[in-house]
Amino acid sequence: MAVPTPISFDNTENAFEYKDDKELRKAKFLFSSMGYALLVRLGTTLTPWAIKSGLPVKGIIRDTIFEQFVGGETLEETAAVAKRLGEYNVKVILDYGVEGGDNDEKAFDHAMEEFIRVIDYASTQPNIPFMSVKVTGFARSGLLEKLDSSVADSQGSLMKRYARAVESLNEEEKKEWERVQQRMEKICAGAAEKHIGVLVDAEETWIQDPVDVLTILMMEKFNKTRPVVYNTLQLYRSDRLTFLKDSLEAAVLKNFILGAKLVRGAYMEKERKRAVDMKYPSPIQTDKESTDKDFNEGITFCINHLDRTALIVASHNEYSNLLATQLLQQKGLPPDHPHIHFSQLYGMSDNITFNLAKAGCSVSKYLPFGPIKDVIPYLMRRAQENSSVSGQTGRELALINKELERRKKKR
Repeated sequence: MAVPTPISFDNTENAFEYKDDKELRKAKFLFSSMGYALLVRLGTTLTPWAIKSGLPVKGIIRDTIFEQFVGGETLEETAAVAKRLGEYNVKVILDYGVEGGDNDEKAFDHAMEEFIRVIDYASTQPNIPFMSVKVTGFARSGLLEKLDSSVADSQGSLMKRYARAVESLNEEEKKEWERVQQRMEKICAGAAEKHIGVLVDAEETWIQDPVDVLTILMMEKFNKTRPVVYNTLQLYRSDRLTFLKDSLEAAVLKNFILGAKLVRGAYMEKERKRAVDMKYPSPIQTDKESTDKDFNEGITFCINHLDRTALIVASHNEYSNLLATQLLQQKGLPPDHPHIHFSQLYGMSDNITFNLAKAGCSVSKYLPFGPIKDVIPYLMRRAQENSSVSGQTGRELALINKELERRKKKR
């Protein structure tokens, strides 16, 4: 048996093969701009206001940050991006960029129909195995928060606490929650029928418990023989590694396959501020090292239980991705094992994505789409992330510069 070639995330030729010089220089300009914290603060404050005010800024947004991080304004516009990625054995996770906000049942039903439309479309494409859903896209945040509060205030297992929390709702709220469950079930049933995976996004801690329960219930129903539904675990939370292990116990007890997408997390600043404002212990790890430790332990735990767990390593951390590939090698498992998948955000960490694909791993880009006004919250998070994540912008720029220099010397 041939010894596998070590994966190098420094190989920029593989990383940027799909981009021409003009596209690389454009990406360089964008990441350079995001390196200025003041510019990012101004942009993330003024851009949402400008969009709401109807100022003519959509063209600028479309040609810069939107083009870098989003697949298009419509589902159909994502086809060109997905096709291009597919030429390099990179798959796509489609994400309809709705983030809630409208406490309107018609809007929630519309969001559900859009999620189902994404599933139907993905099933016709050769390299779109997953789609992403956000429960706050079809459920009122206030209802989720009330349920979460009731769950947190009682004792016993998560499911028992959840049952008591539902009983604490008034009749109108119970009916509202039933509609949320029906929407979720309809989405998952469509996905199961069309063989598309459903990745349920993580939410803030104060609404996460009912999302966890809803997702576990869907896994229990649809993950009997193969993974369809995946829960997203944010390992910057100090309780999530224990929750991952408890979830596997539930999967064994209830005889379903646990779908687990591991991420580091997206709401750190908001979580810490709320904890200070409301005077409760922060749910966030005390330091990055603790987050990294739990994340890598989570990977190891899942790969040690791949018979019962389907894992998605959703990370921009080079060490974590390498760790997963090394664990597979140590166990004599193929890099494209059906129960493991890797993913990075579209527009970021191409050095990881395309080098994993070159090594034969099952890997994808998380590809959001939607009207500019709807994906603004997502875009603002990307801008903030690239200005605040230690070394991320610098790493992206260094790799782009390295590739531009390599191409220059080659000519």
